Amino acid sequence: MKQILVAKVEDKPGVLNRVASLFRRRNFNIESLAVGHSEAENISRMTIVTDEVDALRRNVVRANLLKLINVIEVEDVTDLPCVVRETALIKVNADATRRREVMDLAEMYRGRIVDVANETLIVEITGESSKVDSLIDLLNPIGIAEIMRTGKIAMKRGVVTPRNGN
Repeated sequence: MKQILVAKVEDKPGVLNRVASLFRRRNFNIESLAVGHSEAENISRMTIVTDEVDALRRNVVRANLLKLINVIEVEDVTDLPCVVRETALIKVNADATRRREVMDLAEMYRGRIVDVANETLIVEITGESSKVDSLIDLLNPIGIAEIMRTGKIAMKRGVVTPRNGN
């Protein structure tokens, strides 16, 4: 099981470096790290995925992140109901004879063709990591030229309360 942390940080130079250095100093591996602007001005949201499974060490990571100056909030969402997604761009070697096959596979996975060239196609896919992995496995025999993956992003699900029988 992977640990998933969601952190709100100040949108300032050097914050990403301080977060990554904290993991390096503690000898924790970062499996993926995604950062982007949030709904609040000057605040970014980070999704950090580590391979840390020991609960005690997981708490140490969270506590140490909170000590960093530009870190506002950190939540361990590993065991919470979340939406977790990843996006990948996959450049496939596909001349005219293989193009239809790649397009059909992309469509089956609800992917999109975002670039067409003489000898390649670029497929964009978003979903759980297992979905991305599965499409990559099917495209490998055709010939993958390049892959770029975002890493996981996560957001806690909202609370749904049942309505009274009105």
